[in-house]
Amino acid sequence: MPIAWLSRDLRYVEKLATPDVTIADMVGDIDPIKAARSGLQLSSELTMHYGLVPRANRGIFAINELPDLAGKIQVGLFNILQEGDVQIKGYPIRLPLDILMAFTANPEDYTARGKIITPLKDRIGSEIRTHYPTGRADAMTITAQEAWLARNGATPTTEVPAFVAEIVEEIAFQARQDRRIDKRSGVSQRLPISAMENVVSNAERRALASGEQVAVARVTDVYAALPSITGKFEMEYEGELKGAEAVARDLIRASVANVADGYLSHLDSRQIIEWFDLGGSLQLSDTMSAADVLGHARQVQGLVELARSAGLPSNASDPMLASGVDFLLEGLYATKKIGRSDERGYHGADPPVRKPTREANLDEETRGPGGGRKKYYN
Repeated sequence: MPIAWLSRDLRYVEKLATPDVTIADMVGDIDPIKAARSGLQLSSELTMHYGLVPRANRGIFAINELPDLAGKIQVGLFNILQEGDVQIKGYPIRLPLDILMAFTANPEDYTARGKIITPLKDRIGSEIRTHYPTGRADAMTITAQEAWLARNGATPTTEVPAFVAEIVEEIAFQARQDRRIDKRSGVSQRLPISAMENVVSNAERRALASGEQVAVARVTDVYAALPSITGKFEMEYEGELKGAEAVARDLIRASVANVADGYLSHLDSRQIIEWFDLGGSLQLSDTMSAADVLGHARQVQGLVELARSAGLPSNASDPMLASGVDFLLEGLYATKKIGRSDERGYHGADPPVRKPTREANLDEETRGPGGGRKKYYN
């Protein structure tokens, strides 16, 4: 008897469940062509073509999206889970299987494409319900593992400051609690993963255009990643009225405000705020090089020095320092200490909008002498 070693890849088999999957695919079937070529009877075991499950013997067999599997195919899995063997076409062919079966499925209210039939669900040993990351640190670890951030040693090299990574993760947390986004569909971890890839790509494009050797991500790159955010959630009626892009921009601003509170709360930014309140304005964009950003930022006294204290190392490079300046300005804007517009860039905070009182809305003809109200009787 030949002996062989099964490597890790050979010990794991995964099948994506689709409605067109058949019993022959999963368990096996009789192969008449094989029988004819070999001169064997159809009742011979040598004429059998075994499916994925027998071929996964002494390994792990996983079925992804189990509810999408047709009901009669799910019934065919009963004997495997209960007795641990297979039977093909009613022939007394028993294959004692040493196999671990695992299934994945979304909650029933997430999709209406199918369900797990009750008898099969009863035979599943354990049901494990997963959840979204509960903390920003765990979410950042997942994104760093799954996102395509290492560009194979290409030039320029890419760097993502900690505050940018936290903002990208915070977008998902803000979206999961926003009433304008459908809670049943949820917001998966794919949102920050794809958003982070787009953030790095935009930073890489800027570095290539400006001839920089290091591409450092900025907060403005997050706004450039809007297309990777708007397609990752379903809208409620209120969100559809406002539009997915407007909702995504609100989520980014709320995320920046949340993260900036931890980085900038201990910094004294009054001098910078006063500079903008006195009529100063600063126009920056995600296409400007680090040298241009720092050149414009030095117009504001103390801005560059304060940015060094916003979670940056003491020997931060110019691209990293430009990212800190961008984060500081976006943080002040997100916390409503300064304003921002497409025409003027960053400027003084907009005055609060005062709602007119009911008294001020009264028409002059309804006022009595001296401004008092007239009384009318019917």
